[in-house]
Amino acid sequence: MKNPVEIAKSLAFHYGHELEKPIIYTQGVALSGRIRVQKALGGTDKTTKDIERIVSPYLIQPSSTFGTDDGTANYAGVCWADELAETTGDKRYLRLIETAAQRFGPTITEGALDPDLRVEDIFFASTVLGRAFRSSGKTKHIALLTEFLESFTTLQSNNLWWHCKTAPYFWGRGNAFAALGLAEAITYLPINHPSRSKLIQTHLRHLEGLATYQDKSGMWRQVIDRPETYLEHSATSMIGCSIARGIRRHWLSDAWWPTLERAWNAVSQRIGEDGSLNQVCIGTGPLPSLEEYIKRPYTDGMDERGGAMALWFAAEMVKTQSEN
Repeated sequence: MKNPVEIAKSLAFHYGHELEKPIIYTQGVALSGRIRVQKALGGTDKTTKDIERIVSPYLIQPSSTFGTDDGTANYAGVCWADELAETTGDKRYLRLIETAAQRFGPTITEGALDPDLRVEDIFFASTVLGRAFRSSGKTKHIALLTEFLESFTTLQSNNLWWHCKTAPYFWGRGNAFAALGLAEAITYLPINHPSRSKLIQTHLRHLEGLATYQDKSGMWRQVIDRPETYLEHSATSMIGCSIARGIRRHWLSDAWWPTLERAWNAVSQRIGEDGSLNQVCIGTGPLPSLEEYIKRPYTDGMDERGGAMALWFAAEMVKTQSEN
């Protein structure tokens, strides 16, 4: 098995070094990943100072961080802010999390959340609203999140998620958004929250479904239940990250280790020393047919989306191995 520490260091060198406008989750996740790697490895504050430099323009006027055309994928681009606030002690960064959280509400019908129930929003909402609740203590954030998550009706009898109501197909990264999103939500939900047990049950049901479709290589595919589709890197990183998080935080048992190790081996073998990745599906909104998902192109090489999620996975593996 490739050493997660070495993979994490390499990915942190190649990803997480810019935050362009409009802010987008891919760059935000990579910045968060760099912070996590530094914290896990006990590094110097050089990384922190570099990230502070990168994000400094957004502290000037947090209320103008997002534009009128931005959506949930943009709001999740500040997922690093609470981690940077914790690392630096500078609570000004938390204003960015609060600004993003406000965009999701005030209710699931009066805000940014898509009534078509896109699985992407499971991740985007959990990442932002969970952090906003943890950093502010405002129960409205966790109430909105749990109401939204419990409104989903698109988990099917095979324990996989449709992309959304209008795209009833089992897209790989879509299912990965659901897996990692629920892991994020459970991370921030208080132990005694009335929705926690139900969401864990939903999450476990989904992971059990995913486990039955894991390829012998350890990867998951572009369309989860279609073995003729390509082995997709970002989905495998995200699903692997969610499993590692669950083992580390003990809502998953150690019986999940073999599934996790297969995923890590597969992902790490497909990461080059130059940060290049194999087969990352390009950006994908809801598509009109299964055939469109099957033939959706992928990129080989440097890829912000795949690199960011691989970095989160690597950082989670470093933490999981050190704590178990």
